[in-house]
Amino acid sequence: MFGVSIDEVAELIADPYSELDTDDNRDAIRRLQTEIAYLSKLQRRIVIAYYFENRKQADIAWELGIPLGTVKWHLFEAKKELKRGMDTMRKASELKFNPIKFNSYGINGSVGKKSLDEFFRSTLTQNICYCVRNTAKTINEIADDLGVSPVYVETEVEFLEEYGFLRTKKDRYIVNFIISEPTAELLTMQNDMYKRAAELFANDLYDELMNSGILDDERIFCPYMLSGSTRGNSLRDKNFLLWSLIPYIAAWSGEKLMDESISFEEVATIRPDGAHNICHATVEPDDMVLPDDYVHMKNWCGPMWSRNGERILWQIDSEWSNRDKDHTFRFYEDAKRILSLYALEDEFPLPKEDYAWLSEGGYLEFKGDYNGNFATLWKIIVLRDNEIKNELLAIGERIKEKYRAEFDALKAPYAEAVLKSVPEHLKKAEEYELQSVFHADGWFLVHCIITLLKNGKLKEPTEGQRKSLTTLIANE
Repeated sequence: MFGVSIDEVAELIADPYSELDTDDNRDAIRRLQTEIAYLSKLQRRIVIAYYFENRKQADIAWELGIPLGTVKWHLFEAKKELKRGMDTMRKASELKFNPIKFNSYGINGSVGKKSLDEFFRSTLTQNICYCVRNTAKTINEIADDLGVSPVYVETEVEFLEEYGFLRTKKDRYIVNFIISEPTAELLTMQNDMYKRAAELFANDLYDELMNSGILDDERIFCPYMLSGSTRGNSLRDKNFLLWSLIPYIAAWSGEKLMDESISFEEVATIRPDGAHNICHATVEPDDMVLPDDYVHMKNWCGPMWSRNGERILWQIDSEWSNRDKDHTFRFYEDAKRILSLYALEDEFPLPKEDYAWLSEGGYLEFKGDYNGNFATLWKIIVLRDNEIKNELLAIGERIKEKYRAEFDALKAPYAEAVLKSVPEHLKKAEEYELQSVFHADGWFLVHCIITLLKNGKLKEPTEGQRKSLTTLIANE
């Protein structure tokens, strides 16, 4: 250990003008200070108090509320640990020189008071999680891999563990959410699977909705009319209707066809901020060639839904909607407010602050003034009763039943490939997520939209429709 003992280094720390002050010994001091960071919290406090602050052992014992003998024992053990550390060359992994970055992250479930940005707020927190994605490690092992002081790692690990993103195995930590590292081959397989399934389902669904006459049913409220509409001949903007109904039916139809052997409660994490969800993140190499359709998923969030009494508000954010970037985080709070105001406005005029808020969000059109001379129009799709909702979902279920064998054949190799890449302790969570393929599955829904846009059946929304796009109220 550089030919100097721990006690001699400690003496030099206490007296920087000591005759021991040489270049070699200054190196030893730096190594010792580094190794102190690898001690446990209690040992670190005792060592710093005794060697750096020149505190008496009895005073340290009194301040910490532990016996004097315990302080002596910790000092003895700490010296052994420090010597072992200084005699060993610590090895850092590639993460020290080439840290990863999450390309995306999201949840399946409900948000809490904190956003995911607060948990994955830095390169350090993301790399801590990545470091223990497959193998449980101690704080010191994580610090070695990342090439940073354990003191910094310790704080972040405690925060991540408190909120359920890491879990402990004795004194070791392992990630408690899904971190995907898809290969180009897996992404191509995924894209081809969804593309083919969407071609089968979305085209049939579009044709059935357009040809059955159900889009003219008065139990479906549509706020937009085409030019040429009259009181006796209202021409609904069916394109706007389909922007909500296509993904809604794709997501919610055919639930009885789903494998539901694993429940959400079995795999979701309840977090201290009120969130109850499954978290997932993706890490992709910078040079990975992505499928062309992949870009559409970057701005896609949903389906999202929230209940309030007997009604549910269902919504998707995408590149085609025009909502602010923080909308997704506020969705559950905003949705409850929208549903409450929708119920109230049916009976009483709302305060002008509520009308202003709804208008700003694109949910309601307000014309006139707030002195009683005004008219309002909700700008979102409303399914007015359960009967029409069930009729719509029955159409989707028939189509999914029709293509069930094809869907199963498309899904099987993809599911097998995904599960091979997931560590054993997270396989059940991934199996739960795979149950939603071709149902409430963002990838399937975005491909349904892309399919219909590419073949010209679905048209881009107008600029004025974007804020209220893919937003729907239905009975529970």
